[in-house]
Amino acid sequence: MDELKGKPLNLKTLVDYADGAVISRTLLKKESGNITLFSFDTGQGLSEHTSPFDAVVEVVEGEGTFIIAGNPQTVKAGELIIMPANVPHDVQAAKAPFKMLLIMLGK
Repeated sequence: MDELKGKPLNLKTLVDYADGAVISRTLLKKESGNITLFSFDTGQGLSEHTSPFDAVVEVVEGEGTFIIAGNPQTVKAGELIIMPANVPHDVQAAKAPFKMLLIMLGK
């Protein structure tokens, strides 16, 4: 991860897609939170879960479906969504592959 510091990063090319998979790459990890880049193939996702951190997600490419406390939202490239801590949520690539940057913010 240290090799990424101090350089411009192209989020679209920093993680590839893989058939039938979700791929993640941690860009920064701290006790207070982390930054992770994800790619989702069509039909893939993260099942419902909670996190003790607030999470800011920016969609880098494509569009994803985010279900927060049972409320589905479509978020497209260039948009972001804030998922509150301790609230059930899941993420799906319902229509096509997509990439997202996840920023987890601790206390």
